[in-house]
Amino acid sequence: MQKKRVSESETIMTEMIMPNDTNPLGNLMGGNMLRWMDIAGGICAGKHCGAHVATVSVDHVSFKKAIPLGDVITIKASVTRAFTTSVEVYVEVSTSNFQGGNHRHSNDAYFTFVAIDRETHRPIKVPAVTPVTLEEQRQYEGAQRRREMRLLMTGRMKPQDATELKSLFLGGE
Repeated sequence: MQKKRVSESETIMTEMIMPNDTNPLGNLMGGNMLRWMDIAGGICAGKHCGAHVATVSVDHVSFKKAIPLGDVITIKASVTRAFTTSVEVYVEVSTSNFQGGNHRHSNDAYFTFVAIDRETHRPIKVPAVTPVTLEEQRQYEGAQRRREMRLLMTGRMKPQDATELKSLFLGGE
């Protein structure tokens, strides 16, 4: 299976905040943002895997500032690392007014997707990721620690098996 560069599957999605996307205060509802983030992340993961994908987990998401009606959000999704049958995707949201001014970071999260065989509906192997830039390398290196944390929190890994996290906290002991 051929390795893929991060840029091969990067996905950028833009949405304008319309009245049906907002709460009674005229701000984007968080659930709508999460839905769009999941869609952009799923497209990115599917492009990387060359297969259908299913969302497995979403790491911590916080909403830093309300996004008002009429603003435009840009959602950028990039694969950070591939494991055996899953990929981690970093999804970042920025917002600006309609004219492109007042551009600011809104929020971000790590999503995990598993590649699914269309016929058997079973997980399938995914291509590895080749990081090229320094930022891609940083994201790639941190992905194993984030994965171990997810597995620990869901009870799918024992603390003594979390070697990356232990080395982080114990300095390699």
